[in-house]
Amino acid sequence: MANPWSPEDSPAPIGSATLTLIEGTSFCITDQAGRIQPGRAHGLFVRDTRLLNRWELRVDGTTAEPLSIQHGDPYTATVIGRLATDRDSPHLLVLLRHSVGGGLRTDIELRNLGHRPVEPTVVLHAGADFADLFEVKDNRVTHHEPVHSSAANGTLSFRREQAGKRVQVRIGAEPTPELAETTLRWTAHIPARGCWRACVEVRFQDGAEAVELRHPCGYPIEYAAPARQLRAWRAAGPSVQTNDPDLARTLHRSVEDLGSLRMFDPEHPGNAVVAAGSPWFMALFGRDSLLTSWLLLPFDHQLALGTLRTLAAQQGDRVDPATEEQPGKILHEMRFGATSTLTLGGGRAYYGSIDATPLFVLLLGELHRWGVDPAAIEELLPHADRAIDWVERYGDRDGDGFVEYRRANESGLLNQGWKDSWDAIAYADGTLARPPIALAEVQGYVYAAYRARARIAEDFGDPDRARELRTRADGLKRRFDQKFWLPWTGAYALGLDADKRPIDALASNIGHCLWTGIAERRRAPELAARLRSPALFSGWGIRTLAATMTAYDPLSYHNGSVWPHDNALCVAGLARYGFVEQATRLAVALLDASSHFQHRLPELFCGFDRADFTAPVPYPTSCSPQAWASATPLSLLRTLLRLDPQVATGQRRFAPAVPQRYRPLRVERLRLGGRELTAEITADSARLY
Repeated sequence: MANPWSPEDSPAPIGSATLTLIEGTSFCITDQAGRIQPGRAHGLFVRDTRLLNRWELRVDGTTAEPLSIQHGDPYTATVIGRLATDRDSPHLLVLLRHSVGGGLRTDIELRNLGHRPVEPTVVLHAGADFADLFEVKDNRVTHHEPVHSSAANGTLSFRREQAGKRVQVRIGAEPTPELAETTLRWTAHIPARGCWRACVEVRFQDGAEAVELRHPCGYPIEYAAPARQLRAWRAAGPSVQTNDPDLARTLHRSVEDLGSLRMFDPEHPGNAVVAAGSPWFMALFGRDSLLTSWLLLPFDHQLALGTLRTLAAQQGDRVDPATEEQPGKILHEMRFGATSTLTLGGGRAYYGSIDATPLFVLLLGELHRWGVDPAAIEELLPHADRAIDWVERYGDRDGDGFVEYRRANESGLLNQGWKDSWDAIAYADGTLARPPIALAEVQGYVYAAYRARARIAEDFGDPDRARELRTRADGLKRRFDQKFWLPWTGAYALGLDADKRPIDALASNIGHCLWTGIAERRRAPELAARLRSPALFSGWGIRTLAATMTAYDPLSYHNGSVWPHDNALCVAGLARYGFVEQATRLAVALLDASSHFQHRLPELFCGFDRADFTAPVPYPTSCSPQAWASATPLSLLRTLLRLDPQVATGQRRFAPAVPQRYRPLRVERLRLGGRELTAEITADSARLY
C-alpha cells in the first residue's frame, strides 16, 4: 500500500516562474508563457486528477515570447506574448486567457499589428495522462492503464480506464478546428490591424458524471458563478481603513486569498468550506478548515457554519483501521483522485487526526458565542455530542484521562497532531517519542470543547449537562497540570509518550495551551516568558521548536520554522491571560513579515533570527496561498481589537490594543449576532457601534 500524503515528503518543485489559477477543487499550473509541458509538476487538475499534462499553443510552429501576465481574479489570467518575427514581417500579438473551474476555458486572440493581412497556422497541442495529484506532487507518475485519444465530431477526446471507471477529457472549440489525435489546428485569416479569436473548452467526464465547466465559451467570465461568488464574498467581507499601507495591503490580500480558496458543494451551494492551500492541497482538511474558520471570526460566520455542516456529514460511523475511521470522529482529509483509495487506506476520507474532533466542538461553541442563529447550533448539537463521545470512548485509548494517538496501520500518518511530520515529536535531546502520544495542545482542545459544549447546554436550558461537562473540564485541567508541567523548563511538556513520560522539548505548543485556557493562571507568566525568549521568538515570529533543542533546524518543516497560524493562536493565548503588550509585539512582528512576502503570509517560513537577515527566509515548498496563513492577519486584527462577545448573555468586551502606527483604524462589517458593527480607533479614543 502506498504511503499517505505527509508534509515531510517535499512536493515536486513547480518553480517560481509559474502561473497558478485556482477555483474550488480545480487548479491549473502553467509556465509564464501559459504552457503546460510534459515532464513537469504542471497541469490542469480537477478532483485531484491531472487532466492535461500538455497545453501548448504554436503559431507557424513558433511559441510566443511572453511579455507579461495580466492577473484577474484567482481563477483567470491573460498571458500576453509576441511572435519572434523578422523585420519584414508584421508583429503578431498573442493573448492567451486561461480560466479554470471544473475544467478549463482558454481564449486565444491573435492581433495583427502590421499593415498587411496574414494567414498563420495556429496549432494547440494537447495531452492528458490522468495522473493522480499525489503522483504528480511526489514526482512519481506511473501509467498502469493506457490513455486513448480520438478525434470525431469536432471534439478531441482523451480517455482512460482506471479505478474501475472511465475518466475522459473532451476538448472542443469555436471556430471548429481541424483535429488530429493530439492537436487542434486552425488557419487564421487576420486582416491588417485586425484580430482573430478562438475559444477552447476542456471538459471532464468523471465516470458517469459530467463535471460542470464553470466558464463555458460564449458566456462572459465576469458573470459566471465563480465571479458572482467572489463579488458576494468581497461585499460581505471586512472593510478596513488604516494609517499603515502595509497593514491595509496585507488584510486586503487575506480577504482575496480566502475568497479564492473556498469550495462549494453543488448539492448544498450554501455550505462553503475552505481548501487547505494551493497548489497541492485544494481539498477539505478537517483541522485546517476548522482552525481557519475560527481565525476568521468575527468577520465571517458562514464559512464556519458550512465547515461544520460539511464535516458533520462525513463524521465517522464505524471502526475501520484502514482509514482510521471511528464513530463520532471528524475526518483529517477528503480526496477524490483515482489512486486516493490506495493513498488514504481504501477510502476517499481519511480520519488520521487526533485534534479535528475536539476542534469541531470548540468551533461550534465559538459560533454560539458570536450569536449565530440558535437553530443552526441546535442542528449540529448531536454531532458535537458524538464528537465528545469519541473523545472519551476512542480518543482516550487507555483510560488515563488524556487523548492520545497511534496510527492504526503502517500507511497512516505517524504523527497526528498539527505537527504531523515524522520527526516533529521528539525530546529535548532529539530522540523521537514513541506512540501512543498525548499532545499538550490536544488536551487543551478537549478542555475547550468541554467548556464550549457546557456553555451551549447552559444557554439552551440544560444546567445538569452544563455542570457535568464543566466538571470534566476542571478535572482534565487539574490532571494536565499535574502530569505535563515541567518545573525545570518552566513550561508544559510537548506531550506524554507511550510510557507516560513527559516529552521535555520546548515548543510553540505551549501557546495553544494559553489559547484554549487549559494552562493554570499561575503558570502563565513563565509560559509567556518562554514564548518571548530568544530560543522561541525569532523576531519575525515564534518558532515551532526552540533553538536550544537538539532537533532544532530553522529549515525544517516543524522543528524550528515559523508558522503564521501557530503564531496567531499564541497571540490570542497571550492576550487571553493578560499579556497584551507581548501579544501586540508578536502580532506586529508577523505583520511586518508579511510585507516581505508581497503581503501574503505563506504556510510557513524559515526560523532564522531577525538579527541574521533583513527579511524572513522563505521555506522552499511552502503553500501560498494557504488557508490558515491567509486567515492569520484577520485573526491578529481581532486580537488587537480585543473584541470578545457572549451574545447569549448580552455581554461583550471591547478594549483595543492597537499600536499607534496603525491608527486611525476603522474596521467595518464586524459580525456580532445578526448585527454588523464598526470599530473606530483614533489616537486617543475607541468606539464600537
